[in-house]
Amino acid sequence: MLEIDHIDHFVIPCSDIETICDFYVRVLNMRRIDFGNGRVALGFGQQKINLQPAGWKEVMRARNHIQGTADFCLITETPMEEVLAHLDVCGIELEAKPSIRNGAVGPINSVYFRDPDGNLVEVSNYQK
Repeated sequence: MLEIDHIDHFVIPCSDIETICDFYVRVLNMRRIDFGNGRVALGFGQQKINLQPAGWKEVMRARNHIQGTADFCLITETPMEEVLAHLDVCGIELEAKPSIRNGAVGPINSVYFRDPDGNLVEVSNYQK
């Protein structure tokens, strides 16, 4: 039987790749990865997020390839108080204050905010 182990990468369609890349590098300390034919990705841990121009037709992509349609959760071991302080220093407006949600393997404490394209970003800690 097929069993999926983890996510390798996913794609975010962007209105402006440089703006989105700068945001994630500055706010979430991701690393910029430049690869084949001028493409850009964001690296963190053993995963990456590929950035593509919204509506880009040169590659296989989702049918509705438009900016501002992503909604995803990122896990950190950084204490939530430090996450909130960092987001405040970065001038990030919260969509929702920290609250307990259901993560993939248990309860998580999550804070929500949006990137420059309006994608909903959730940063969470697993509850110990």
